[in-house]
Amino acid sequence: MRRILLTIEYDGTNYAGWQRQANALTVQEVLEDRLSRLTKARVTLHGASRTDAGVHALGQSAHFDTPSNIPADKFCYAVNTMLPADIRVCASREVPDTFHARFSTKGKRYRYLMHAAPHAGALDRLTHAHVIYPLDTARMHREAQALVGTHDFAAFAASGSVVRDTVRTIYSAEVTREGAEVRLTVEGSGFLYNMVRIIAGTLIGVGSGKLEEGAFARAIASGDRLDLGVTAPANGLTLMKVFYDPKDMEMGDAR
Repeated sequence: MRRILLTIEYDGTNYAGWQRQANALTVQEVLEDRLSRLTKARVTLHGASRTDAGVHALGQSAHFDTPSNIPADKFCYAVNTMLPADIRVCASREVPDTFHARFSTKGKRYRYLMHAAPHAGALDRLTHAHVIYPLDTARMHREAQALVGTHDFAAFAASGSVVRDTVRTIYSAEVTREGAEVRLTVEGSGFLYNMVRIIAGTLIGVGSGKLEEGAFARAIASGDRLDLGVTAPANGLTLMKVFYDPKDMEMGDAR
C-alpha cells in the first residue's frame, strides 16, 4: 500500500460541501468514486478541511491509500480525465504512511471575497458575496488586527459546534481593496466551524458602520457570539492553502 497526497481545486457551488453525506452530492464522494474506478479498488479520502456547501478551494489537501502501481505524480493527470469540470486535482505525490492530510496540518490560509457595489456583479456572483453598502476597508483592516495572536475564539464558532478546544493562533489577517472587490485573507493554525465566515460578516458590519470597532476584542474577552456580526454567505469563501512541515512529507531512503 502507498499513501498518495492530492492537492485539489474545486468550485463548491454545486456541492453540499467536501464531506461525504448520505443524501447530497459532495466533492469527496465524486473524487472517491473516480479514484475507485481508476484504481479498481475502493478508495477512501481523508481531507484536510471539511468545507461547507458552496465554499470553494484552490488548495484543499486529501490523502488515500492504494495498492495501485500508477506513478504517484500521474494520479492527477489520470483522474482529471474522469472528473467534472468544477473539480480538478492540481498535484499528486507519495507521502509516508505516518503522514495524515488532516492531522499533520500546521496551518491554513483562507480568502473571503466581497463585491462592494450597489449592484451585484454578473461574472463574480459565484465567488463573491455581494455587499450593497459602502465599505471602509481601512477600518476593516484595523479591526482584523485584533485577531492576530493566540486567543480563545469560542465566540467565533457556529452554533452546534462540538469542538472542546477553541484556542487558535491567527498568524495574519489582511483586508485589501481593488475596485469593487474587497478581499479578506486570514492565515492561522486552524479555524473553528464557520469561523472565517463569522469574521467576514463582522468585518462587513464594521466596514459599513453597522458595528463599532473593537467587536473582535470584545468577543474574544466575552466569549459571546452576540458580540459579533452575522455569518457571511458561503460563496465568498475559498480555502487557499494547507500548510505542512516538509519533513513530514519526505519519503526517506526506505522507499
